Amino acid sequence: MRTRFLPSCRSTNGLITVGFLALGAALWIRYLVIENTPVGLACDAGTSHQTGVCMVRLVASRLFNVGVFGWVALGAALINLIRPSVFMLAIGLAASALGVVLYNAGLAGTGAAILALSLARPAREEA
Repeated sequence: MRTRFLPSCRSTNGLITVGFLALGAALWIRYLVIENTPVGLACDAGTSHQTGVCMVRLVASRLFNVGVFGWVALGAALINLIRPSVFMLAIGLAASALGVVLYNAGLAGTGAAILALSLARPAREEA
């Protein structure tokens, strides 16, 4: 019987760190940059268009309008389902956290579910 894909303890700690950092960044972008009315008014007025916060707001809104976070989460999850690896699991986890918080919940949630299924897949056989 082949062993299941299971990240090591060190990899799991790294995945937890990646997940919490992505979730924290997504919450900061959504609630303190995008949905914050004074920041939105200042950025839309053009008075502070050159600031980093306005640039983050512009890039994040353009990315979630076309569903980048959800598609990346879904793509990384499908690749990880086919060939399990810690790297693709980390990318899928980060993109899922960003997508669920930043308005791409449908695709990002599907990606998160596929990531959970990929943990039941057999591990790659090393040559």
